[in-house]
Amino acid sequence: RSSWLLLAPLLTPPVPVITTPPCSLCPEGAHRFQWIRNLVPEFGISSSHVKVLSSPAEFYELLKVQIKTAKQRVVMASLYLGTGLLEQELVDCLEETLEKSLQAKESSNLRVSILLDYTRGSRGRKNSRTMLIPLLQRFPEQVRVSLFHTPNLRGLLRLLIPERFNETIGLQHIKVYLFDDNVILSGANLSDLYFTNRQDRYVLLQDSPEIADFFTELVDAIGDVSLQLQQDDTVQMMEGMVHPYQGDKMAYCEIANRRVMEVINSARTRQELLHAKTFHSSQQGSSLLSQQGSQASGGLKTEPDTWIYPLIQMKPFGIQIDEMVTETLLTEAERDARIYLTTGYFNLTQAYMDLILGTRAEYRILLASPEVNGFFGAKGVAGAIPAAYVYIERQFYSEVCYLHQQERVQLQEYSRAGWTFHAKGLWLYLAGSDLPCLTLIGSPNFGYRSVHRDLEAQVVIVTENKALQQQLHREQEQLYLCSGVVSSSTFEQPNRYVKLWVKLVTPLIKNFF
Repeated sequence: RSSWLLLAPLLTPPVPVITTPPCSLCPEGAHRFQWIRNLVPEFGISSSHVKVLSSPAEFYELLKVQIKTAKQRVVMASLYLGTGLLEQELVDCLEETLEKSLQAKESSNLRVSILLDYTRGSRGRKNSRTMLIPLLQRFPEQVRVSLFHTPNLRGLLRLLIPERFNETIGLQHIKVYLFDDNVILSGANLSDLYFTNRQDRYVLLQDSPEIADFFTELVDAIGDVSLQLQQDDTVQMMEGMVHPYQGDKMAYCEIANRRVMEVINSARTRQELLHAKTFHSSQQGSSLLSQQGSQASGGLKTEPDTWIYPLIQMKPFGIQIDEMVTETLLTEAERDARIYLTTGYFNLTQAYMDLILGTRAEYRILLASPEVNGFFGAKGVAGAIPAAYVYIERQFYSEVCYLHQQERVQLQEYSRAGWTFHAKGLWLYLAGSDLPCLTLIGSPNFGYRSVHRDLEAQVVIVTENKALQQQLHREQEQLYLCSGVVSSSTFEQPNRYVKLWVKLVTPLIKNFF
């Protein structure tokens, strides 16, 4: 079965129609994934521009260094900005860099754009908004703070659902941090836990202007359909824009769909033209080389050995690209291929579960043990969420056992004293290979929320380069080294006891967390 046949029935109007069958030219190795460029832009880069980070502290220090050295743009998309000392230090770095840009002799070109979620960023008296207002007041011409509000939280629902619980309806969940032409892709938020002892994943793409342009345009597009934070802590929509929860919902979603798809399609067109131009140039270069010898090679650009494909998922706007590509990758994984899949919140969609249980590849699924779940020890109802995840995990494990798939599908629990676990993504090892040639990294958790409720983005990184494959392999190994294999005895431990009311409620609320 080709990926083309699998994708065809899934295509909907917001997604560009595939006109040529993928995999028709380059079905071997990393090139077998070039069908993805029929849906999204393909960015070919050198593997030397990709750096895999491993720790929260490394992530935090990199953010500060990148902010301090930025000259043209700082674009940060996150769920929220925390209110502690480490977060204040980030804001201070932004202020210092903006101040320097104003004092520069030439007119300041630095622009700072921050995209957060409205409900999460407005929680409490001291919040993301109050942290960023001083920047808006000091640098009104250079700083933009956009707060995305889901169109699904409106009317009576918005009036009746209290703070914190209103975040279950839908969020801005994308995590992208870019500085000039350097892009950090992660699942981490801008909060002290993510800078100290909450394990996540982080990849730096250095000197990648086309990728930076794409994510700048994407954040701008979402920002345009979001509420704009004002200097007096009020919010307002851009002039002429439909309001997300006061205006017509269908009209708002159509506008949002159009803005985001314009970014994807225009970048895809640009990359196709660039690819054609590069291919044409390389053909000419080859003939020159054959005629004039190796001296002509100095002017030729090196061929990329790594490809980046951005995947967007915004179901409220009818955009389902990430879901389609992920399902196809899971379906197409061959016998003896290995997929290492990790999520901080194990709550797979039914479609993903069916594919994992019904396909041929081997799976090693890494999830949080109750003690390293981000909700462990939380007050009130939220404190029961780790138990709900245990219940979901046990149901899935029972299904694996019922189908006699324990050898092929293995669950592993991350456990590390004093830490929480938030890493997400997957690594794909082709049959017979000891190194991954593909990884997914970004914000989605492979759950119902990620697919249906929130705004999500991740990238597919495909590489032929052994050194980068080694980096990705080490990243996977480091995470899985802190884990134990799940067996039936796992659920007999006292800390795995799930109260009856949690078992009864979980099926009703599992689509909200």
